Amino acid sequence: MIASVYRHNPSDYDEAGHRIECPRFHGVTCGEHITMEPIVYERFLDGTRVAPRHIMVELDGSETYDVFYAWDTDSVFRAIREGIENRDRQPNPPRGDRSLLDKVASRDAADREEVEAAYLAGDPELKQALLQAALESPEAEQSGLVRLALYDLDENLNKMARLSLAQSNSTQSIDLILEALRGVMPEDERAQLVAALQRLGQQDVRARTLANVQQGLGGDTAAVDAGSWNAALQGAEYPPPPSAEEIEAKLDAVEDSVAEEPADPQAQLEVAVAALEFAVAPSTAARLARNPATAERFSRAYYQDALDAALEAERLGAEDWQLDAVVAICSFRLGDTATAHARAEAAAAALPPGDVSWNGMAVLDIFADGRRRAIADAVRAKRDWPAQWMSDLHATYSILAQHPLGNVVQVMTHHDFLVALGAERQAGRALQNGLDRYPESWDLHQRFRDRMLRLRGVEAMETAYARWLEQEDAPKTLRWYAGYASIAAAEAWRKSNRPEPALAAYDRALAHYEAMIAADEATRANSLTYMAMALAGRARLKMEAQDLEGAFADLTRSFELSPSTAAVLDGLNLSAYVTSVTLRARLLEAGKDALAVKLLEAVNALPEEARQRPAYDTPGAPSSDASRFGGGPGGRRGGR
Repeated sequence: MIASVYRHNPSDYDEAGHRIECPRFHGVTCGEHITMEPIVYERFLDGTRVAPRHIMVELDGSETYDVFYAWDTDSVFRAIREGIENRDRQPNPPRGDRSLLDKVASRDAADREEVEAAYLAGDPELKQALLQAALESPEAEQSGLVRLALYDLDENLNKMARLSLAQSNSTQSIDLILEALRGVMPEDERAQLVAALQRLGQQDVRARTLANVQQGLGGDTAAVDAGSWNAALQGAEYPPPPSAEEIEAKLDAVEDSVAEEPADPQAQLEVAVAALEFAVAPSTAARLARNPATAERFSRAYYQDALDAALEAERLGAEDWQLDAVVAICSFRLGDTATAHARAEAAAAALPPGDVSWNGMAVLDIFADGRRRAIADAVRAKRDWPAQWMSDLHATYSILAQHPLGNVVQVMTHHDFLVALGAERQAGRALQNGLDRYPESWDLHQRFRDRMLRLRGVEAMETAYARWLEQEDAPKTLRWYAGYASIAAAEAWRKSNRPEPALAAYDRALAHYEAMIAADEATRANSLTYMAMALAGRARLKMEAQDLEGAFADLTRSFELSPSTAAVLDGLNLSAYVTSVTLRARLLEAGKDALAVKLLEAVNALPEEARQRPAYDTPGAPSSDASRFGGGPGGRRGGR
């Protein structure tokens, strides 16, 4: 059994549903060894998470050996060999002759592999027969077979796969149901899959949560009417912000008015609104920043003044969404989130669709924050919660995505929360809308890359950027992000032990950054930094392919373009400096002493901070079993 917290492949399945084995630990996907790690940690690792570590566990749970921090591979192989040779082995039970369809009912891994291979090679009739057998033997939990059918190009097979999932009583089907819900299908089939999650929720808290999420996203019971808001916000603009002088003059005027009519609730409410406008104004923040020692105290005092005025207006009988908004915003800034969320809910319900004021935007943001925290708290506590909370959250963030005063943080929060709750389809739509509005956001592009790698694979990520660049209205900085996507693609290929596509991806990255510099000279310094990273990665690949001269050329060019980048770790936890250490040794071994000298000169010319080994590159003490089998100090050195 293999367990590791590290992902070596971006995804466990390709776009056709084919299983992608981990390139480092064959026989399992990355998702499988990641899932096993906390289980193994809890049962066998004694609170020490180190790697590599090899433990032999008998069927009764007893441990034969536990080897970690071994200094050589021979000591590990010796422990494994002796452990196997010395155990009392029992023959496997006979399996008998069975037809292919009979094997669909088997949970044996070898039978599953045979069934899935037959499906991939079979004609439509055989595929339907295998799926029908899976439907008749739900206890076999043929998730691999069902996944292949779910991504098949035959719509009839897609339907059979969704039917199998809709009828499943196994919690192992939960993730595959979520995958199915990402696709396009008739609404009655979608409802059947959500009903399956509800049914599984009777035995699994996570399934119950996911069912709630899907119901909320598909419902129309939100406290705010997203349709009316979105229609009202089409082409909406907001007036330019008032100057500091205008804000202070307005506050003075309403304060004079309330002095004349102290019992007028509307006048008191106007004071509260004006006081809040003063508290949140950038000019006020700039003034307070001149004295950091008192800035926080005075800022809180301003919000408290606005809150007191709003509460006085309420005491006098004022009723208006603006009153709830002021109380909500001031309470939130003062740390009283319970009051803030309750008042924001009341204000959001009464807020007129299309309102483009800052107070309107802020109160919607606080309302969405309240729903998000309430859902998160309920999920953590494994409590039931109403699906309408999800409807409220999704509708409100959708409004904020179009609001003239909305911001990119709201887009990220919306997207991340949807992803955390398994709503990938809606998350993708929110992310794309965000990129359309904020095309230069590093954080949104990072999420886009991660999403493409996770759901569609390396090639699809680069293809998406290539198609985006072809559009006439493509943002001028998009090529920079396309270059970074190519670096990310190259690192993903390296993790999968695919050097040729990795080299090609690095080449595309360099071309993108060169074109970016040609188009906008202001990006030169930043682009050179990432060109240096790409060259260092390409140098590593060339070194591993024994092209030492090519590796030397790329690495020294990397140092020239951006000397300070030499110590920066890439996605594989390797730096240009680390590669230079290995490359110099390889050059000396190959008798290329002149190149080794030139490389050392180039390294010595780097800034001192760029010539540092990474923090992880420090050895630990071997385990007792590592020493017993020859891997510790004074032990056998495994033929070294």
